[in-house]
Amino acid sequence: MATAATAIELPPIQIEAISFMLIGDSPLIVHAWSEKAKRQMLDKQMKKATKAKEAKDPQADYEACFYRTASGGYGFPAIGVKAAMISACRFADLKMTLARGAFHIDAEMLDVIGEPRPREDMVRVGMGTADIRYRPEFVEWRIPVTIKINASVISPEQVANLLNIAGFGVGIGEWRPEKNGQYGRFHVASSAEVGS
Repeated sequence: MATAATAIELPPIQIEAISFMLIGDSPLIVHAWSEKAKRQMLDKQMKKATKAKEAKDPQADYEACFYRTASGGYGFPAIGVKAAMISACRFADLKMTLARGAFHIDAEMLDVIGEPRPREDMVRVGMGTADIRYRPEFVEWRIPVTIKINASVISPEQVANLLNIAGFGVGIGEWRPEKNGQYGRFHVASSAEVGS
């Protein structure tokens, strides 16, 4: 008994790409995992003998904290911007699970436009031990980002709104509002700001 093939019609996914310029409202502090830190963690997990603590080199620590784009420029992980937007769903009456699949940033690293300067911070690590960290800070910064959306699930206006809410209430980088800080806040540039 033969059965007739049934044609399946799939509705097209309405993919749109929207470009935004994020403008910093507070300094952006970046802190990439250095190769040295990754090696030390791996050595500890592999139960290798530890060496005496090396002398601190503030300039080397500062340089190791940069995220770099493929061209060697200053960067910031795209997933950090998406994570801020997902977190902002709590303030925008959107379901996080829906948002995770409704838009994507097709990049690993986004360009940071701005000039960094070194900063020195006292931090608590491990069992409350104090340490000094040397990290890059961008006082004035911009990040261009292109976001692909499924327009049948989320509108360009909702995405822009999520970005603005993320910039105000969540932030990106170290000591952002989501982590009880005040750094890494941003807003979506207006058309007048994009031209400047």
